[in-house]
Parts: sequence; structure tokens; C-alpha cells
Amino acid sequence: MKLHSKIVHIGVCTDETTGAISTPIYQSATFRHPALGESTGFDYSRSQNPTRKVLEEGIASLESGAVGLAFASGMAAITAILMLYKTGDHVIVVEDCYGGTYRVVNTVFNNFGVTVTFVDGSNMEEVTQAITPATKAIIVETPTNPLMKIVDIRGIVGLAQGRGIHVIVDNTFLTPYFQRPLELGADIVIHSGSKYLAGHNDLVCGLVVARTNELGERIRFVQNATGGVLGPNDSWLLIRSLKTLALRMEKHNSNALEVASWLKKHPRVVSLYYPGLPEHPGKAVHDSQASGYGGMLSFVVDSAELSKEILKRVKMIRFAESLGGVETLITLPAVQTHADVPAAVRARLGINDCLLRLSVGIEDAQDIIKDLEQALGE
Repeated sequence: MKLHSKIVHIGVCTDETTGAISTPIYQSATFRHPALGESTGFDYSRSQNPTRKVLEEGIASLESGAVGLAFASGMAAITAILMLYKTGDHVIVVEDCYGGTYRVVNTVFNNFGVTVTFVDGSNMEEVTQAITPATKAIIVETPTNPLMKIVDIRGIVGLAQGRGIHVIVDNTFLTPYFQRPLELGADIVIHSGSKYLAGHNDLVCGLVVARTNELGERIRFVQNATGGVLGPNDSWLLIRSLKTLALRMEKHNSNALEVASWLKKHPRVVSLYYPGLPEHPGKAVHDSQASGYGGMLSFVVDSAELSKEILKRVKMIRFAESLGGVETLITLPAVQTHADVPAAVRARLGINDCLLRLSVGIEDAQDIIKDLEQALGE
């Protein structure tokens, strides 16, 4: 099946007993054993649940991976990945990553002796220089959050191969609809499923897909041992949400391009970051590894006072954290999503009080533009 069809048919007719089109919600903590030493494959829902299993197999299929795993949040997912590493191991992370990723790597796992180097992921020379004999993983986002830098996934894979280094890609912004890192050689894909995969700002979840069975089973062991699993109700809700992923991503993509094209002409917009624009740095690399640009963009206005006024003035657009839902959301990363990144680092990167991040929804593009127009003022 082509990708559009695979998306729609996740979870269809998985219950052979009833022939139900929709996967049932198996709201059960435990399962009866047929006999001593025998199992139906389900013993206790922390270890596996039939509804979650359908979701996990579905996301593995969409990402062209061997093993999919569903977690209670995106942070639970990345925490499980980081638990693969031990004292003395070194990881490399893109410097303008999601603030929660920065926080957990820099202030939690450093307590366990895992060291980290933050790099400009779009600069292959800088990534290369950061590799040491202790490096065990390179964690990238592409596009990055919130500066929309493009990381060459194939290039990173080339650096890691033969060195025992995992390449881990946060694919939250583009989803498997637009980008499939495992097909480019990456080892692990992470999603904050709360965002585009769920798509409606009503669900918190995380997903991981491993390229190989061996690596996937190592992560599954961590998932079961630590217990940060997604429950059956939320698993079912994500299965349902995924079915419209293709339609939603196409609309996010077309709306964001229209909004970005308008913003770049506004006299009070100093800089604009959106990979769909011809002048965006790294666009050629992006086009070589992705089939679309997604719905995320960031822009810099000419004063901190204006950015604050915009957050007050928006009407249809909502001033709220998170992203990827059908409604358009706007945030100020410096004080919200990236507040835990040290001020000096934010200043160096350009994540300041003039930078706004827009998650372009699926409303009419002209309505989004009209709201931005009145919020930006003259």
C-alpha cells in the first residue's frame, strides 16, 4: 500500500473475533493465562496491551522501522532512549533543540555521568569535531526547534557508521508523512506524538521507532522496566488521529507556505525561518531528504515590545505552548518552550524576546494572515 492508504488503515479489523473496523480499547490491566507457562501474548498492560500494540506496529510501519514503542509523553520517550547509555558515554545534541530535550540531557543525565556536547547540527564540521571515542549517540532535529535549521541526516549517518554511534532523529515537526529518517540510515526516530501525530491538542504521548529488532528490543526492555507506557484509551485516540495525518499535513504545509510568504514582506518582520522558502539555508539538503516543509515557522520582529503586543492582540490565533494541532498557536520560545536553556546560550543562538514561533493550523490561510496583520499593526 502507498503511504496515504497505510495511514488510513492503521488498526482496521484487528479484532478477528468481532470483525470490528475500529480497534477496540482493551481497558484491562491484566490478562488471563490459558495454563501455567502459557500466555496469549498479553500478561500485564505495562508490558503490552492489545490497543497499544496496534499503535506501535502502525507507527513502525509508517516509519519503515522494525519496532515501534508508545510512551506516556515525548519526554518519556527520549528519557527511555537516553537510558541506553551509561556513565562515561558521550552524546552529541543539536544546540537549538526542544528545551525539554536540552533540560533532560544537561541537568538529569549528567548526574549519571553521561556527558553532552551541543553543536550546530547544520555545520557538519562542527559535528565531526565533537565526536570522541566515548561518543555513543548523535541526537538531531531537522528542522530544528525553533530556528528551523536543516541537518543532513545522510551526512550524520555517514559520520556515525563504523564508530558504534547511534543516529537518533526527532521527527516531530515533519512526521513520517514528510520525512522518514530510518530510510536514510538513522537508527532511532522519536516523536512527541502530542503534536502532529495526535494533531488536535488533546493528547500527550511519545513514540519511538527503531530500525532493527535488536535495538528495538533493548528499548522495549527499558520501556517495560521503567513503565512510562501509553494507556489503552490514549493509544486508541492516537490511532484514530493518525488516520487523518496525510490530509492535515498537506493543509499545514500549504498554509505555512502562504503565511511565510506574507510574513517575509511585512516591514516589521526582521527575519523569517521556514524551510519552504527558496532562500532558506539548507533548503537543498531538506529537499533531498523530505517531501514537504510542515507547518512550523519562526519569525523575528523589530522589538521585544512588539512581540509582547502580538501575543496580546492575536484573536483566532491562540497564545499557547505546544504545536502541531489543527488550531494555529503562537509562542515566545525564550520564555516558554526554551526557558530552561541558559540565557547566554539563548542569546548566542538568537532565541530572544523578539523571536516568535508559529504553529500554523488548518484554518483558512487568509484568516490566519488577517489575524497576524492586525496583531503586527502598522
